[in-house]
Amino acid sequence: MPYGRPTGVVGEGANGPRLGGVLLLLYCVEEELHLVLTRRPDYDGVHSGQVSFPGGRHEPPEALTTTALRETWEEIGIPASEIELLGELTPLYVIPSNFEVHPFVGHYIGTGRPRFSPDVREVAAILEVPLRLLLDPTTRVEELMELRGGLRLRVPCFRVGEHAVWGATAMMLSEFLERLRYVRYVEEHPFI
Repeated sequence: MPYGRPTGVVGEGANGPRLGGVLLLLYCVEEELHLVLTRRPDYDGVHSGQVSFPGGRHEPPEALTTTALRETWEEIGIPASEIELLGELTPLYVIPSNFEVHPFVGHYIGTGRPRFSPDVREVAAILEVPLRLLLDPTTRVEELMELRGGLRLRVPCFRVGEHAVWGATAMMLSEFLERLRYVRYVEEHPFI
């Protein structure tokens, strides 16, 4: 678990954060693994125009895995029946939106390349990113971002073409990539 992340799960309610689920969706194209990211539309809100994973607000009594799968269907048109869940990453509290986000990892098991059908109210663009690009250390940079209230701050991010992946999405992505690196290391050094 990444250092400094909260370990307990805070209950949803008046005194706690809202709960949400997101999906890191993987799929293969020509034997190369890709990850799906979305760019939110520009709107008057905290996460306007930002790059994120498909996901959103938990609707009780559904399980958080169901939240991530439902939101993926609603946002990018991939049904739960075409996704195999592989695991869960560390929940993350997002201060600006008061959300406790539960990230799940899934693999597209449908036939061929996924047929995305984005909901234009929630998704301005779908980014299909080769995993090798995200694993390339030159993709990790620091950029000056303007935060709420006009505060400008240098933040770590992933540079994906013209898009900066930063904030909570970058933190979840970093954890996922570190887990992949660990698996690769163990496979290359089986007696350690």
